[in-house]
Amino acid sequence: MAQNKPTKTKPNKTMALYNRVTRFPFGNKIFSVMVARIAPYFSTIKPLITELRPNYCECFIKKSNRVHNHIKTVHVIAICNGLEMAMGVMAEASIPKHLRWIPKGMSLDYTAKAGSDIRCVAQVNPEQWEVGDLLVSVTAYDNNDVVVVKGHIKLWVSEK
Repeated sequence: MAQNKPTKTKPNKTMALYNRVTRFPFGNKIFSVMVARIAPYFSTIKPLITELRPNYCECFIKKSNRVHNHIKTVHVIAICNGLEMAMGVMAEASIPKHLRWIPKGMSLDYTAKAGSDIRCVAQVNPEQWEVGDLLVSVTAYDNNDVVVVKGHIKLWVSEK
């Protein structure tokens, strides 16, 4: 009697590129620059994708003058850019082949001052990839894992 073996799905283009590039020294930096070239606005925060797997992405923003606000903390719009980058890369690496996505809105709470480097996380559950609205959970953490921004980015998911 044959046993049912779990089928391993082939990674899509984004996930395959990430897996290939990050094997090399500075691979995460190279991948992040490639993403920022496709969507140039993200380069304003000098993002670094530090972890990517299906349905999960982390993006790092270094606290520097280029992302400061008037009180020398990381400006919330810079954090929003990091969260949107994490969400977009996660979505591109995760969405089933027969679907496409577009951002539809963002709802965030600013919960603490962002006085350090920032780790932006975007994640969904695999079963959420269906036609219609999809709420992607996004959270930004400081160096002490204090949540500084939390909320969701709403995507419109449709058939190709």
